[in-house]
Amino acid sequence: MSELHFDTHRASLLFVADLHLDDARPAATETFLAFLADQAPGAAALFILGDLFEAWIGDDARPRNDPVAPALATLAARGTPVYLMHGNRDFLIGEDFCRAAGATLLREPTPVMVDGVPILLEHGDALCTDDTAYQAFRRQVRDPEWQSDFLAQSIEARATQARALRQRSGEAMSGKPARVMDVNAEAVQQRLETWGVEHLIHGHTHRPAIHALMANGRPGQRIVLGDWFDQGSVLRIDQGHPELAALTLPT
Repeated sequence: MSELHFDTHRASLLFVADLHLDDARPAATETFLAFLADQAPGAAALFILGDLFEAWIGDDARPRNDPVAPALATLAARGTPVYLMHGNRDFLIGEDFCRAAGATLLREPTPVMVDGVPILLEHGDALCTDDTAYQAFRRQVRDPEWQSDFLAQSIEARATQARALRQRSGEAMSGKPARVMDVNAEAVQQRLETWGVEHLIHGHTHRPAIHALMANGRPGQRIVLGDWFDQGSVLRIDQGHPELAALTLPT
């Protein structure tokens, strides 16, 4: 099912999502860089399941002093592969950034084999099917023609549009019930059945938890990664045991 196989009895696996790194929140970037330097080396792999950045308007707009790509590349060079998946904020990350970061861009969703068990990975926004307005927007911005037209504009024009989109998104979210912005249980079941798996790891909802479920007539788990606003959030699978850990952000 997957070309990626890991044995967490030999080395742990790390998963993060929804860091939303941004110049306006230097504490999150500082914590992530420290995590890459101190905790991630020696892991079998690091998976970043979307929204590494608060916004990404194209690889050509990456700041010259960006510290994230070099830190990821250093981790990869030290022997820990880095796998990256698009989120709803950074779906325009491309191969140029991945080359600079020493990272492999994964399709969404993608399965991996962990201790002989298939686990499906995705960002999670596609599972929030009750939010029909967002799903329509998602289809629009994930369309290759829309992306090509957007990237053909100047960096300044893209930045202006991105700010406007984030503002509208914030206004729209404030008026939606919490349940609408969570994953839909039927969508989760359908995804698991389509892929023939019982285990799913995703982010996006900012509701870290490990949920037991039944899929394909067998017990499984849905693990939700946390965001990096009030604290960092890391899923570590070690010796076959998944654990969500919080990281303190400097004040």
